[in-house]
Amino acid sequence: MLKTFFSAAALAGFASAAHAAEVRIAASGPVVDLTVMEEVDAAPDLVTISAGVQTDADTAVSALRQNSEEMRNVIERIRSLGIADEDIQTTGISVNARYDFDQANRRQIFLGYTASNRVSVKLREVDDTGEVLDALVSAGANEINGPSFSLENDEELKAQARSSAMERAESQAMEYARLAGFSGLRLLEVNETITGNMPMPATLDAAQNIVVTGSRVKAPVQPGQVTIGVTVTVKYEMTR
Repeated sequence: MLKTFFSAAALAGFASAAHAAEVRIAASGPVVDLTVMEEVDAAPDLVTISAGVQTDADTAVSALRQNSEEMRNVIERIRSLGIADEDIQTTGISVNARYDFDQANRRQIFLGYTASNRVSVKLREVDDTGEVLDALVSAGANEINGPSFSLENDEELKAQARSSAMERAESQAMEYARLAGFSGLRLLEVNETITGNMPMPATLDAAQNIVVTGSRVKAPVQPGQVTIGVTVTVKYEMTR
């Protein structure tokens, strides 16, 4: 679905200069300056999930060793679902001391160490998201973030939005030109900004949003749509 946004235009009554990279294009007539945004919505085809294991132990060595063993089980479970190694990436490993605060004596109390290991997983089958979340939790993952939805290739949608934005900008500029008594336009400058198609997280709170039924974990997932936006800022010289 294509959505259009149009911002206010400004008319310059005196000659001005436009800058495109290193090139200066002189304008001998009035200039119309427009900003137009077009958005295209599409169903996502790529899902990103962050999964991790957090482990507590009395020593740093014990915490890391236990965590590594548990994380290997999670990674092997991910692989067993047919997810390629290139779609599994470690995003962080940490070992930190844990403390509590004794309110009565106003001092910290050492509790031990916490080891954490996280991976980012890309899913190329959106419908498998719920099953994968189930498998991750069953394998021992106790930290889940996501899923985040995006498009693997958005070039066609960007081209569609870009084309619509330029057509809209030219039409609006021509309307201003006619109102000002001019009959044509000369393009002086185009600037583009792309927005959207960044992985947008749908936060999954393991304590609240995962519904446990018997021994199975069911996480309902609605992918919705992602939005690709192209904003163009153009300058036209009005001509006769």
